[in-house]
Amino acid sequence: MQAISKIARQKNNPERYNIYLNDQYAFAVDESTLIKFGLTKGKVLDQFEIDEITYEDEIAKAFNRALNFLSFQMRSEFEVKKKLLDIGFGEAVTIEAIRKLEKLGFLNDETYSKALLETKKKTAKKGPKAIKQDLIKKGIDKKTQEKVLNTFTYEEQLEIAKDLARKAVKSNAKKTPSQVKQKIQELLMRKGYSFDIINQILDQIDLQREDEDWQQMIEQQGEKLWKKYSAKFTGNELHMKIKQALYQKGFPIDVIEGFIEEKESE
Repeated sequence: MQAISKIARQKNNPERYNIYLNDQYAFAVDESTLIKFGLTKGKVLDQFEIDEITYEDEIAKAFNRALNFLSFQMRSEFEVKKKLLDIGFGEAVTIEAIRKLEKLGFLNDETYSKALLETKKKTAKKGPKAIKQDLIKKGIDKKTQEKVLNTFTYEEQLEIAKDLARKAVKSNAKKTPSQVKQKIQELLMRKGYSFDIINQILDQIDLQREDEDWQQMIEQQGEKLWKKYSAKFTGNELHMKIKQALYQKGFPIDVIEGFIEEKESE
């Protein structure tokens, strides 16, 4: 049994106190721990009480570190747990600190997931599949994932995907409808949208080209192909290579043949 002979506030951290037992420094505690255990000068402590106090203080320290971590931005339970363990707090202390954070409303995976969903929708224009991967990386459980992703309506997905498609059409104005469709499909798949959404977008988007557009496109893309293949092939073999390449890019046969005739007449 030992008695508290002195309690001194730390100079560098006024919220922590050094506890002296029988005139010897014993341990330090957070102010909340000091109050919880009613630590005052003269109080007698046995070893079990000392161990309980130091354990409670470890939880308080872990709680405060986590609170500081959360002050910069919202985090998932997985992220907070990893942070505390990486700092060096034990598993039991970390779990207790997390439970305290949850109880006080500082940590909530469902609230965090909803915020992440809104952010990914608005800033990255992501679809459900991509956002689900983000939630998995943050350690969100399957039930919470499904609950939150179910709030992302089909209509919202379609509207965001349409906006992405419109921008893709605009930035690929010099490409054939077939090439633009491929760009849109690749973009929406990468962003995490379903085939159903993608197919609806491709059915609705206007990709018609005027005759002069076709002419400009084939002059630009055909010239590159002609230069590439004419270095290796001639005659019918060259024509066949050019036709195949341009057809795969989505050019109509009549536009292709017109281009080849024009090149041969040069």
